[in-house]
Amino acid sequence: MEDQATREFVPAPEMLRFAPDDPFNEVAREINDLIARRAYELFESGGSAHGHDREHWLTALSEILLNVPVDITETEIGLTIRADVPGFSRQDLEVRVAPRSVCITGKRQEASEQNEGETIFSERRSNQIFRVLDLPCQIDPDSVNAILSDGILEITLLKAAEMSKKVPVLAKAARA
Repeated sequence: MEDQATREFVPAPEMLRFAPDDPFNEVAREINDLIARRAYELFESGGSAHGHDREHWLTALSEILLNVPVDITETEIGLTIRADVPGFSRQDLEVRVAPRSVCITGKRQEASEQNEGETIFSERRSNQIFRVLDLPCQIDPDSVNAILSDGILEITLLKAAEMSKKVPVLAKAARA
């Protein structure tokens, strides 16, 4: 039996929808800029040697964003997304939905320590999530639930009703 104290419900008002002028786009640009700056720092620290662009980009990406493994399961009526988000609280996470995609963002605050000396090597964990998932079918953005439990974010989405319906053609009696 699952302990109710470990489950946190993410209420529906926190579900936001994509729009062309949505701040989501600004967050994506900011994260891209952070990764680009860090990749350039790696390029410079390597003596500005060309040929390692992809390696620098992937290293910067792994330093800035947490890899969030997800599972998406589909049933006849909906989809369920399960994402591993260890160490994140309900307040750290945001779920945005659109008819064909879901965006999971999160940022947790970590206490920073000031150490004297130069860091030679670090395997610290990143504290930011940015994951956009394309969905295999259209969903109803108004029918979404997200629950955080034991470091697993479970997002339940209902499939949208058929966008087109057959309309029966009725015969009307002719007037005399």
